Amino acid sequence: MERTLSIVKPDGVEKGVIGEVIKRFESNGLKVIAMKMVRMSKEQAKGFYYVHRERPFYDSLTDFMSSGPAVAMVLEGENAIANNRELMGATDYREAAEGTIRRDFATDIERNIVHGSDGPETASFEISYFFNELEICG
Repeated sequence: MERTLSIVKPDGVEKGVIGEVIKRFESNGLKVIAMKMVRMSKEQAKGFYYVHRERPFYDSLTDFMSSGPAVAMVLEGENAIANNRELMGATDYREAAEGTIRRDFATDIERNIVHGSDGPETASFEISYFFNELEICG
């Protein structure tokens, strides 16, 4: 079984789609084994997205991610990383496949409802950023 981190971003929380996002994960073989609502400070968002620090969108992304509450969760399942990314859809919601979370709910390339780990090393870092072993029930 593989694990990945998923975040319902502040825009998803504001739109009230947390339950729908979780339903899509669970309906597609992903089990939520840890979950919490968080409100990252700007510094915490910078730490989480440190890998993007040289990118032009870094400041706007970290501003957005610290603008309101988000829901962080650990998902577990067969090929959890790839499955989660397929369910989310392309980063640019306009390019995302029909029926994906971003295609159905996003309105902006940065405010695109969800975040998901892009590989095993990233997943390990991201999971440990939000959760300790006692909080993961899988």
